[in-house]
Amino acid sequence: MNYRNIDDMNRCILQHIHILPRNFQLIVGIPRSGMFPANLIALYLNLPFTDLSSFCNGHIYQSGERGKELDLSEIHNVLLVDDSIGSGKALQKAMAQLSGLRSRYAISTCAIYAVEESRQKVDYYFEVVNYPRYFQWNILNHSILKKSCMDIDGVLCADPTEEENDDGDKYRYFLLHAQPLFLPRVEVGTLVTSRLEKYRPETESWLAQHNVRYQKLVMLDLPDMEARRRANCHASFKAQEYSRSINNLLFVESSRKQAIEINRITGKPVLCTEDFQIVSERSSFSYRVRSGQTFPWMIRFLIFMKNKVRSLLR
Repeated sequence: MNYRNIDDMNRCILQHIHILPRNFQLIVGIPRSGMFPANLIALYLNLPFTDLSSFCNGHIYQSGERGKELDLSEIHNVLLVDDSIGSGKALQKAMAQLSGLRSRYAISTCAIYAVEESRQKVDYYFEVVNYPRYFQWNILNHSILKKSCMDIDGVLCADPTEEENDDGDKYRYFLLHAQPLFLPRVEVGTLVTSRLEKYRPETESWLAQHNVRYQKLVMLDLPDMEARRRANCHASFKAQEYSRSINNLLFVESSRKQAIEINRITGKPVLCTEDFQIVSERSSFSYRVRSGQTFPWMIRFLIFMKNKVRSLLR
C-alpha cells in the first residue's frame, strides 16, 4: 500500500520545487485536490494563485483577497497543478477548459505524484507513487473502505468526555448526539467499536442520522463499563475482527497506541486518524524511535557499551 499524507506532500514539494523553472508568473490549481499543492507552490515561490474556473474568468487570489482583476498584460507563463496523475483524464479535461486561453498563455502542467506510466503525460512531476496508492485527502471516501474495518469514537465522531462516559444517562445522550468528525461518503465494510453491545440501538440511530453506510457493526459483548475496564481488550478485540477476513485491507483507528497494537497483532496496515499516518510493521518501528521509546535490547546494549568504555579508561 502506497500512502501519502499532507505532511508527506509538503515535504515532497519542498524537496523537489527546484525542478520548476522560475519564469512562471501564475499558479493555477485544479479543484479540488489540486488546490492545496498549488497554493503551497504559489506561497513558496511568492507567486499569485487561483483556481481553474477563476483563471478562465480572469480572477486570481492574492494577499488574501479574492476576485482581484488579473492584469493580462503581465501574465505569460502559467503552471497548472494537480495533486496526482494516473490515467491523465482529469488533466486533459482541465486543459480542455483552457483551450480558449492557450493562444494567450504558455501553460505547463504539474502533478505532485505520478504513476510510472503517466510520467510522460505531465510536464513536471515530483514523485512516482504507483498503485495501489491512497492519499490522506481522499482515503476516507475511497472504495477501499468497503474492504476495511473502522473505529467509531475518534473517527466517525468525537470521543466522549470523562463526564459523559458514565455508562448511564449522560453516555446514552452522548451516543445519540455525538459531534461528527470524519464521515465517509462510501460504504464501510465493518464498523468495529469498543462500545458495549447494549448500546447498539443508540449507535445505529446515530449512524442512520448521519447517513453512515456499513455492512456490519461489531460491538463489545460485555455487561458494563467496569467489565470492559477489567478486560482492557480494546486493541485485541479490534484486531480479532480485522484478522477474521483476508478481504479486510485496512483498519481505521483513532488511537495511535491501539493502532500500533492492532498492527502488531495482525501484521496488517492501520490508518491512525490521530495524525493520519499509516502504521505498518515498519512505520510503527519508526514511530517508537521518533517518540524516544527505546527498545529494551537497545537499552541493554547502550549500558554494556558505556561500561565497556569505562573499563577501558581505567
